[in-house]
Amino acid sequence: MFLTVTTTGTPERPATDLGFLLHKHPDNAQAFSTSYGTAHVLYPEATAERCTAALLLEVDPIALVRRGKGKGKGQGGAPDAALAQYVNDRPYAASSLLAVALSTVFSSAMRDVCKARPELAGRPLPLSVEVPALPARGGAALVRSLFEPLGWSVSVEPVPLDVRFPEWGDSRYVRLVLDVPDGKLTLGEALRHLYVLLPVLDDAKHYWVSPDEVDKLLRAGEGWLANHPEQSLITSRYLSRRWSLTRAASERLELVRLADADDSGIEEIDNAVDEESDTEEAPVPLAVRRREAILAALTEAGAARVLDLGCGQGQLVQALLKDVRYTEIVGVDVSMRALTVASRRLKLDRMGERQAERVKLLQGSLAYTDKRLKGYDAAVLSEVIEHLDVERLPALEYAVFGSARPRTVLVTTPNVEYNVRWESLPEGHSRHGDHRFEWTREEFGTWAAEVAGRHGYGVQFVPVGDDDPEVGPPTQMAVFTRAADRRDSAEETPKGVRAA
Repeated sequence: MFLTVTTTGTPERPATDLGFLLHKHPDNAQAFSTSYGTAHVLYPEATAERCTAALLLEVDPIALVRRGKGKGKGQGGAPDAALAQYVNDRPYAASSLLAVALSTVFSSAMRDVCKARPELAGRPLPLSVEVPALPARGGAALVRSLFEPLGWSVSVEPVPLDVRFPEWGDSRYVRLVLDVPDGKLTLGEALRHLYVLLPVLDDAKHYWVSPDEVDKLLRAGEGWLANHPEQSLITSRYLSRRWSLTRAASERLELVRLADADDSGIEEIDNAVDEESDTEEAPVPLAVRRREAILAALTEAGAARVLDLGCGQGQLVQALLKDVRYTEIVGVDVSMRALTVASRRLKLDRMGERQAERVKLLQGSLAYTDKRLKGYDAAVLSEVIEHLDVERLPALEYAVFGSARPRTVLVTTPNVEYNVRWESLPEGHSRHGDHRFEWTREEFGTWAAEVAGRHGYGVQFVPVGDDDPEVGPPTQMAVFTRAADRRDSAEETPKGVRAA
């Protein structure tokens, strides 16, 4: 099996930087032992203008049979002919064997890690990948439908069954060349595409597919698989059509897709400015004003241990960490991608021990009860509920108010009545494409009062942003306080707060 990766460069940014990214020196030919043979890495060309790294996998068919899926059994469980176990196309055509070799030999590059030259890590490159012999069950059309949505320019050439007899037609093999310009993909992204899609095109794996393959798929597919138009086919083939694993992967990818949609666009309309200012000072973005309102409410509640439910990329968690009054801060989100971004934003890997003890990031769905969330002073759901279907709100309601039961719960959501003030928002459109609903002040008040009544909370409402006398504020916030912890009614209600 053979695969090449080529990049081009300039005197300021030489192409031989590819050697640093792959952690393999261009002047050396290296060999690595695998369970099924030997992987060789060499550089046919290495100049400042152009550099090509080649991976040659020399498969030992005897080792493949001895360490395979079982005596005489294929992936689907059907007996293989004795001779076919030893004489087949696997040593010659790219398959899951080559994908595993990629992840083994170039593991650091796949993770966009470069210890020798950290500044190179994650930098987009002009790339060209060539696979001379690739099984493609689905033909050239399937190859294009898999790679083109990822930004690749695809050249796919069917390999004839026999060049001497063209009337026999084409084989199921193709010669594949993938190109992508600079600024589109990093080397790690390119390798992760290949790691997933090579066995998908072959529609077979050389090893038994166990449940941990779901985690491998989601790690390699992070950032692109959830929104790929061929996600169902990729997931099914990668997991060897095991229905239970395919369903589990699809459900997790759907949650990631919804969370990514939330992260990508929620601030676009919220931060819009529809009035000209006579001063040069820029208006405070609504997202910032919302965060300030949440912090003020948490201070008023005297909270020290806080849950940020649907924490996204960690903006609120970061703000809470700056205040020593908050002794424990837990960010919860369904998207691992969002949590990874949050971890980088917070610099968790470089945080001092005492500071690190104050913060945790957890993956979880708010549609399910979670014992890890019990016993906290306060929980925040900032711009979260509108991303759930209305029929799923009772599940979230019970998970937060019925099971976790923090003393204080803050819920913010857009006020749909204010949408007429957004000049950039077409009439009849939501502020975000993933919003399942946007409520009026009356609708939000009715829902909040019913939730409070069912679970023993009181509720007050706080406007967030400029409170328009006709249509109200752009964001509305409900402050729920558990009945046993409510202050004496004789105390003064804070300014700007109205009781339910």
